[in-house]
Amino acid sequence: MKPIRAAAAVLVLAVSACSPGDLGSSDEEGKTTLTFLADNTEATTKQANGLADAFMKKNPDVEIKVELRPQGSEGDNVVKTRLSTGDMTEVFQYNSGSLLQALKPQETLVSLKGEPYLDNIQDTFFPTVSVGDDVYGVPMGSASAGGVLYNTKVYDRLGLTVPKTWDEFMANNAKIKAAGVAPVIQTYKDTWTSQLFVLADFHNVAAVEPDFADDYTANETNYTRSAAAFKGFQRLQQVHDAGYLNKDFAAASFEDGLRELATGKGAHYPILTFVIGTLMTNNPKEANDVGLFALPGDDAAKNGLTIWTPGAVYIPKTTEGAKLDAAKKFLAFIASPEGCEAQTEAYQPTGPYVVDDCPLPDDLPQVVQDMLPYFETDGQATPALEFASPIKGPALEQITVEVGSGIRSAKDGAALYDRDVTKQAQQLGLPGW
Repeated sequence: MKPIRAAAAVLVLAVSACSPGDLGSSDEEGKTTLTFLADNTEATTKQANGLADAFMKKNPDVEIKVELRPQGSEGDNVVKTRLSTGDMTEVFQYNSGSLLQALKPQETLVSLKGEPYLDNIQDTFFPTVSVGDDVYGVPMGSASAGGVLYNTKVYDRLGLTVPKTWDEFMANNAKIKAAGVAPVIQTYKDTWTSQLFVLADFHNVAAVEPDFADDYTANETNYTRSAAAFKGFQRLQQVHDAGYLNKDFAAASFEDGLRELATGKGAHYPILTFVIGTLMTNNPKEANDVGLFALPGDDAAKNGLTIWTPGAVYIPKTTEGAKLDAAKKFLAFIASPEGCEAQTEAYQPTGPYVVDDCPLPDDLPQVVQDMLPYFETDGQATPALEFASPIKGPALEQITVEVGSGIRSAKDGAALYDRDVTKQAQQLGLPGW
């Protein structure tokens, strides 16, 4: 989030108050010190610290210092730069899926192939952190989804039903606007949030073109050639052109968007469900007034949810000796029910875990309750494209801001993104590009 990731203009913050050159360079006598780099979202920060604290309590001979990095493209550059210069921390958290491929894991990361703790992880996760037979990461956090958060009180007041087609969704938007409520919330200060009309639409794309991911990877289709895939850009433009956006869409942050949704100033917010933790923190009284439905497509019978597998924790090849042994032990802890429990205690899960025997708490927020039936019903949940293909162009969030703001047409945006994807595929050395 994510999958898709928020850009934040912040400097890397060393929680341990060490300079980068000092990280992990000196251990207390008899103790191995690891530094754990993670992004600075509230969820990841709390989970990382919760895992570190629980692991150290069980393993007093290991000290783990958590260091934070920015999100979004700035954070991507931090990770890539530190790997390329040999300055990466002993363990680090990063995306699974297509963004991992850009790290050239065969060259930069330690393979976990053969490690016994991999048996604890559900098979569906492995393709997102693997190259060939080599597995490079263990899951951190829970699965999430890309869909539409909606204010249930607004729906009840206006007598609306959850839409399963795009036409039904737009009809609801017209009634919501007439009632003086912003139909669709967008938050372009955090550019990553602009991508959901495109990315969360992938279940609908795959329902029409089941081979789209393979054809896309082979350069046999793209967003301008596929009518089904192009609709994500079209719909992003449609909600803008219809005047359905909140007035502050260009300057609002995702926290602003959640507040507008929770208080009923806006009715719909296309977003990744991992933000529900922030909603519960900032608007606890209204959190259960927010529900979730899948981004509607053209066919109600094929309606379903696009899902994001968790990010992962990796070990760079620069981690060696006793630190490598300790790092693998830490990853084994993360990929265990104890690791899940540590994360749950630190931060409310926003979906199911992909580690075996990790139960969810009973007091799940409404959004997560609405999400689970999609996971439990065959054919109603599809992994996002970035988990089915190694290709995801880095400029998508900037392009979708332009389309969603009326600066660029859907046609031009899709064509520009196809060119961005071509560069990425060529950098990865994929055949056919």
